[in-house]
This record gives sequence, C-alpha cells and structure tokens, in this order.
Amino acid sequence: MAHDKEAWLAVFADDAIVEDPIGPSHFDPEGTGHRGKEAIAKFYDMAIAPSELTFNFEKTYVCGNEEANVGNIVIRSAGYEVTAEGVFTYRINDDGKIVALRAYWELDKATASARKL
Repeated sequence: MAHDKEAWLAVFADDAIVEDPIGPSHFDPEGTGHRGKEAIAKFYDMAIAPSELTFNFEKTYVCGNEEANVGNIVIRSAGYEVTAEGVFTYRINDDGKIVALRAYWELDKATASARKL
C-alpha cells in the first residue's frame, strides 16, 4: 500500500511466483504466473503501481510457513473501483521470503463489480 516497489520486491525470494489471479487474466494471458523478480517487478508495474489497494480480510489462517486470508481487495484505478473477493495465500521460505503469492478470485465477478468513481 506504500507504493514502494523496491521494498515490495525485497520480500520475495529470487525464484518466487505471483499468481494474481490464478489462471489467465489481462495481467497474465497464459495463466502461468509471474516467476522471478523481473517478472514480479513487471506485475507490480501493471497491477500495483497504478492502483490504490485496500485489503479487507475477514479471516486469516496460518499453518506452518503458509497463510490464507479470506475477504476482498478493493482496487481503485483509472476512475473505477473493483472488488475482488476471494482467498489470498502466501507461502514463505525458511529465510522469511515469500516464495508464492496466490490469489483465488474470479475475474468475471470482479469485473462485474466495477463502478465509476
């Protein structure tokens, strides 16, 4: 939320993967995710940099090196607000770096929630 790209990238392991959302989307047409810091940096530029994000997690489950959050992320960008409801998971390695960020949300439902600001 601070829009500090370097700080955000620093929390990821070098071979981390970001799948947000999981499967094909306008950010990831092939649906294979963004693997490695260079790809994650490009994802940041496309998805995070131009947006204001609000995280509303109703429940959080922590198990070992993984966490699952249930709730929504409100995305404000280009004069619109979209709400992505789903499950958002994070897995870290023994060094405390994120190795997987995976977001289970339905693109069609999020798109249908769009409203002009």
